[in-house]
Amino acid sequence: MAFIDSTVVNVAVPTLQATFHASVVDVQWVVESYGVLLSSLILAGGALGDLFGRRRMFLIGVGVFAAASIACGLASSIHELIMARCAQGIGAALLVPGSLAIISACFDEDSRGKAIGTWSGFTAITTAFGPLLGGWLIQYASWRWAFLLNVPMAVAVIGISLRHVPESRGSEAKQVDWLGALLATAGLAGVVTGFLESARLGWTNPLVLGSVLGGLLFLALFLVVEARAPSPMVPLVLFRSRSFLGANVFTLFLYATVGIFFFLFPMELIEVQGYSATAAGSAMLPMILLMFLLSRWSGGLVKRYGASIPLVVGPLIVAAGFVLFAVVQPGGSYWKTYFAGSLVFGLGMAVTVAPLTTVVMNSVEQQHAGTASGINNAVARLAGVLAIAVFGSVMVKTFDSHLEQKLANLTLPPNILQDLRSREVELAGLELPEGLDTSAIAAIRRAISASFISGFRVVLLSCAGLSIASALLAWWLIPGGGISEGASIPEEQLTG
Repeated sequence: MAFIDSTVVNVAVPTLQATFHASVVDVQWVVESYGVLLSSLILAGGALGDLFGRRRMFLIGVGVFAAASIACGLASSIHELIMARCAQGIGAALLVPGSLAIISACFDEDSRGKAIGTWSGFTAITTAFGPLLGGWLIQYASWRWAFLLNVPMAVAVIGISLRHVPESRGSEAKQVDWLGALLATAGLAGVVTGFLESARLGWTNPLVLGSVLGGLLFLALFLVVEARAPSPMVPLVLFRSRSFLGANVFTLFLYATVGIFFFLFPMELIEVQGYSATAAGSAMLPMILLMFLLSRWSGGLVKRYGASIPLVVGPLIVAAGFVLFAVVQPGGSYWKTYFAGSLVFGLGMAVTVAPLTTVVMNSVEQQHAGTASGINNAVARLAGVLAIAVFGSVMVKTFDSHLEQKLANLTLPPNILQDLRSREVELAGLELPEGLDTSAIAAIRRAISASFISGFRVVLLSCAGLSIASALLAWWLIPGGGISEGASIPEEQLTG
């Protein structure tokens, strides 16, 4: 449920924009509201399961997620949809960590690896087929079914869990770091609000400045609280490990590129290249399937070559994939345009993901592996949230600049120009004013498409640069084996 929803919405973005006559900032909030709450509360969700029962919190999470999915499917405005997505994020923050914790509790050491591997396989499959399923539902039924599909799945999950899943708790369960969770949520929400609304209101607007500064202040307070809390949500002492620090900054950089790419790519395909929603979902299959099929092979790279080499080579291949996407000339078939970039991008991520996970788990002592994995998971989700806010702002500014230049070369009435300029934030989904002749409509459409492509290329090349920065970071911070001098951390330091 959680993984399908995180990918389905990206394919639904153009349809949501057209249905609600929304700006790109509005549809960014549909994605970001879910991501902010999930990334900031996922560690607290895991702690709640340890304290009050993992099955109980898992079932509550499934119930909240299902109820929120119904609200999403019935939303009559973009703002109702955003509020329902917030509730989905809270539900996901309870069910995602709970699912892995339940598996760890129900299987012994000998069989746990296979069980977790099965869990990982299902997440990969749903991530791969989520866009395809979502695209098919959007094209042949309604975008609302992309959310309502969760309801029968939730009923099945609750029934199976009540019948077959035993209750369990953490053996060393401590109090929940509510203050840390609140500060993290407020900080992320502030920074994201500032960057998203800057595209619509400008950087000098009091709301934008206040949101960014307030968000940064809350995040600074979060670090102070975590350093002093008896049971911190994020034990900062873990970052004394050079490998753990490097792996998480690496994750932040690389997964930021993934987050913004999967947000903008469906818009490029559907609104600019004229793909159907199903075709757009299918276009992402090669890269995700390649990651799935090669994950076991890439896991063996660490044993053969150490962690550093795959984490340097992988992002460089990803960067090459972004460059291939950037140099595509629009208008050709998928096989002649996006297929090569999809394969290269998928190969680069396949080389990277398993070694990265290995570094995270090996960079701390075994009893802290769960905490380390949770932090890295939260960082990966946080990367996508921040990327859509920051690079989304870059995309809008670049689009506006190019469209202004192109509109200046067209002979259009002042009122038409003013109307177009007032709605530039809609990007390629910009609806044209009435009363235009056929030639003017075609000229404006070409200008909008060319401006979107220009902005998307700037973002893609920025992603390539960030991927190269990830490779340099791995070369600098991550030793060959992925185990650093900071791996051994006394228990009393982690518990205050």
